[in-house]
Amino acid sequence: MNRWTVEQANRWYQAQPWLVGCNFVPSSAINQLEMWQSDTFDPVTIDRELSWAKNIGFNTIRVFMHDLAYAQDPKGFLDRVDRFLKIAASHGIRTMPVFFDDCWLAESKIGRQPEPLPGVHNSGWLESPGLPLLERYPTDAALRQRLETYVKAVITHFRDDPRILMWDLYNEPGGIWYKRGENGNPFQTGRIDALCVPLLRDVHVWARAINPSQPLTCCWYIGPYETEAAMMWSDVITFHSYEAVEIVEKLIQRLQAEAPGRPLICTEYLARQNSKFQTHLPLFRKYHVGAMNWGFVAGKTMTIYPWSSWKTPGSTQEPDVWHHEILRKDGTPYDPAETTFIREITKTKT
Repeated sequence: MNRWTVEQANRWYQAQPWLVGCNFVPSSAINQLEMWQSDTFDPVTIDRELSWAKNIGFNTIRVFMHDLAYAQDPKGFLDRVDRFLKIAASHGIRTMPVFFDDCWLAESKIGRQPEPLPGVHNSGWLESPGLPLLERYPTDAALRQRLETYVKAVITHFRDDPRILMWDLYNEPGGIWYKRGENGNPFQTGRIDALCVPLLRDVHVWARAINPSQPLTCCWYIGPYETEAAMMWSDVITFHSYEAVEIVEKLIQRLQAEAPGRPLICTEYLARQNSKFQTHLPLFRKYHVGAMNWGFVAGKTMTIYPWSSWKTPGSTQEPDVWHHEILRKDGTPYDPAETTFIREITKTKT
């Protein structure tokens, strides 16, 4: 099957409410493996926190999976995804699963995950499949087969499931990798860049071969690889921006011009120095753009701390201004004015 036509994409989008939500990982998980592995999968926390999401007006969540979680336990992984979808749906929330990710720690290992580094933003977040495997991917037939099996199995299992909003095939392809040093701090960083291209192309082929009833997407962000996948291959255009509202408005206008007629959803925003609910949600509503901020309940990912905390680890003091996240672990808001605002604006019809 080919990419959806503009008409197909718009028929789908017009049938949706205004899509507002967040990127979700339970506060009890430091990364995707801790979220999905059988011994740390936490439906109690997921249920509690998604009830809070419903309460403030969210109807959508974006959720990262991991290829190793499937490879370790294929049937169990699918069962846990199904249970997750059941919990989310019980709160009136639909899910956008993400397959691959080129951001943060380059090497993943199944089993017990590390504890968070004090004061460090996303100190345990994992790439999938990760830099070393992307380097092997073009010449490693077994690896290619493993990743193809993962993608096709998951989409096939849920291809007509109304609890799935859409499929996000690859988060920020070509993005930034980190490796930790002996003291637990990152000592090496770099960009994946063109290493992502073979897998990026293949995952689109694999997903199209299944022909799910839900649309496919791959986010626009900053790289040329993302741009091609987002603007030329995606059924619905998704994008990331943590910039000020004036810059985001110009970006929306640019994307509308470059992909005329296709729906737009911002699948990452909120960095409170530039990007806030009170400034950005009215803009997204004005243009009928879906909106999913990064983060929900402050927990083991520690994304209340800024990106720069990778260079200055060790703080145990809560920052005056949270970078991401909305609620504390007990469900109380970081800023009650924010949650009141979200609750009120999501009641407004677009």
